[in-house]
Amino acid sequence: MTARSPQAAQKTRKATNKPETAGWPQDWNAWWAGAGPMAEAVEYWTDACQRSVLFWDTLRKRGNIALEHREQGKPPVLAFDYEMVMDGRELERPVNYALVRILAEPGTTIDPDKRPFVIVDPRAGHGPGIGGSKADSQVGVAMEAGHPCYFVTFFPEPMPDQTIEDVGRAEALFLQKVMELHPDSKGKPCVVGNCQAGWAVAMLSAAAPEVTGPIILAGAPLSYWAGVEGKNPMRYTGGLLGGAWMTSLANDLGNGKFDGAHLVQNFENMNPANTLWTKQYNLYSKIDTEEERYLDFEKWWGGLFLMNAEEMRFIVDNLFVGNKLQAGEIVTSRGNRIDLRNIRSPIIVFASWGDNITPPQQALHWIAELYESVDEIRANEQVIVYALHDTVGHLGIFVSGKIAKKGHAAGVENMDIIDALPPGLYQAALEEKRPDDPNADLIAGDYIMRLEARTIEDILALGGGGEEDERRFETVSRVSEINEGMYRTFVGPWVQMWSNNETAEALRLMQPHRAQHLFLSDKNPVMRALEPLAEAVRENRRPAAPDNPFLAWQKMVSDQIVQSLDLYRDARDSASEAMFQAVYDSPWVQAAAGLRSAAAEAPKPRARDVAREALIEKKFDAIKARIAQGGFNEGLIRILVYTGREESKFDARSFRMLQTIHSEYSQVTPISFREFRELVKDQSYMVLLDEARALAALPKLLQSDEARRQALELAVRVATAARSLSPVREERFQKVREVLGVEQAPAPEPSEPARAARRAKLREAVVPGVAADEVEELAEKLSSTPAPKSVRTPPPRAKRTRQRKST
Repeated sequence: MTARSPQAAQKTRKATNKPETAGWPQDWNAWWAGAGPMAEAVEYWTDACQRSVLFWDTLRKRGNIALEHREQGKPPVLAFDYEMVMDGRELERPVNYALVRILAEPGTTIDPDKRPFVIVDPRAGHGPGIGGSKADSQVGVAMEAGHPCYFVTFFPEPMPDQTIEDVGRAEALFLQKVMELHPDSKGKPCVVGNCQAGWAVAMLSAAAPEVTGPIILAGAPLSYWAGVEGKNPMRYTGGLLGGAWMTSLANDLGNGKFDGAHLVQNFENMNPANTLWTKQYNLYSKIDTEEERYLDFEKWWGGLFLMNAEEMRFIVDNLFVGNKLQAGEIVTSRGNRIDLRNIRSPIIVFASWGDNITPPQQALHWIAELYESVDEIRANEQVIVYALHDTVGHLGIFVSGKIAKKGHAAGVENMDIIDALPPGLYQAALEEKRPDDPNADLIAGDYIMRLEARTIEDILALGGGGEEDERRFETVSRVSEINEGMYRTFVGPWVQMWSNNETAEALRLMQPHRAQHLFLSDKNPVMRALEPLAEAVRENRRPAAPDNPFLAWQKMVSDQIVQSLDLYRDARDSASEAMFQAVYDSPWVQAAAGLRSAAAEAPKPRARDVAREALIEKKFDAIKARIAQGGFNEGLIRILVYTGREESKFDARSFRMLQTIHSEYSQVTPISFREFRELVKDQSYMVLLDEARALAALPKLLQSDEARRQALELAVRVATAARSLSPVREERFQKVREVLGVEQAPAPEPSEPARAARRAKLREAVVPGVAADEVEELAEKLSSTPAPKSVRTPPPRAKRTRQRKST
């Protein structure tokens, strides 16, 4: 075949009169805008380019907000107005803490005589305010319920020579001030400690129990060595770094101050997928709706605070590495030992199986370390209530709006109930209120709180601990002391000699968490050019359709990136755990740390506090001496305690029923809430210490026939507020009737509306082969007969395993 010349080809085109572009689109604009893969690609590309511009503009805004927040002194990120009540910087031992009063929003009514709530946010690198950063928060639900609310805030720079003990004394003064402002409150302030503020609140309550009411520990670690192999790798960090010497190095490089950015970095390292990809991708993919929420959170997340070297050294040596709080080995400068058993008010613990920073074992294992049995908890007059969530993460425990509206709101509404509980260990569960629930109108919120008695075995069943694990961490503690001494002797003096305020500030500015805010802000001329470009994009926004296939492809790629980062995280955590165990299981390392001697390996019995035991025994003798003393109130509460002793569940509606109907009975003597709380405690101990005598003494408390009748009637109404009497409780009520000489009252005649409802229900039933008139006759007979009492037998309790998740 011979090639045609260009002239021949031109002649052929003229002869055929057919252009080379035959079959191509005649209207390119229509082709681009039409349907098909190319149009979808163009649509996605336009959307992706616009989202990219808006994404980087949002990061520019984040940097500007961070810089502006710093210039303002990093005030708390509260969504509520507030006023200063006490400034800790003006105290005799000044600290960078302050107490502020939250001001009520328009339309919100605050009752000054209700129990005050004091929220304490964690000082763990970030600034204060996250516990009240939105309406649906811990602050918001307390205010909505009409409670006075206070907030313990702090400033970016610590005061010179400030210590953890100084902070504790300042917080005790804050609580005393709150009590002075509310002298007629029915109870002491409820103190909420979030995350790292939880252990501070627990220490304060143990050191000064007279100033604290119930304490709520939300995601707060108290047992730092506890955890489950393969699930809680963060507890190995101290051992893998060789102990606390790295903290001393950071303190020296900071010229005597510890940069909170290091703690934030540790938190972010726990979940590299979220840190490196998911958080940014979530903003990018939802740029039209996510910007405000993202910037609000990042304002808090990017506000980094400092601590004194002495404060951080105390935390690492005594808590993170030393684990001395649960063992009662922390001693104040005045020689007082911090013992969690000294806490006199109820302790409420919120934990979650989805929390990888403070897993349930670290939040709860201290109970099993302090007490061998629930009887010891009761003897020590402590009330401990814990609640376990299945999935929420660490921050979600005290940040999530859903958790605030459910868990924290229920805690606020039922705090008086918890404060009046008999001493013991309980697990709380929340169930959504339904219109057909018995006496649902007694519950103000959307959830009904039920409490179930637990034992120390239930805490141990959560997993964690064990002799091998404890020996490893004891080795870490010893190695940490050795390395710390070596550093302070040979390295620290040289680092301190070269450190000054200028070098410390330069290192802080180079920290990646701060540097990104500086570079991605208007301080960078390149970023400043994004503002007009982003405005133009918003004016001409063309988002892709939700069913665009390229969006599905984008999500698939994102999911693969997340999976890859998760695989890296899992491999890293497994390797870290294996290395930790290999090093600190080594008999050579343990021997070098002094843990292989005969004295170290000898069994260590639980230390006894003889003085405490003698005091408890003396108090119990005084309680038993008063078994036959009292009147109607004492008799009523004793009946309720005695009849419910064998049951492990308690429903909030029973308490609300007693509050609602007690005024209907003439024999009831009005008392204050504090007197009621002490009454419940005393009667519980009387039944616990000598049940037979407590039951036999009832006729002396309820001397008249009318008093006995009213007490039994009121007790039955309270006991059946949530469910019918169980056979066990019915049997105990019968024993009470026999002792008091009161016959069981006949069942009341059903009302006419009740009869009609039962007749209608029976008529609706399908009865094959029975005529309508026969059904009517049967309905009439049944409606004239009192309905038998229904008995709801609780389901058998499932056997707990180490991995069991409670609801």
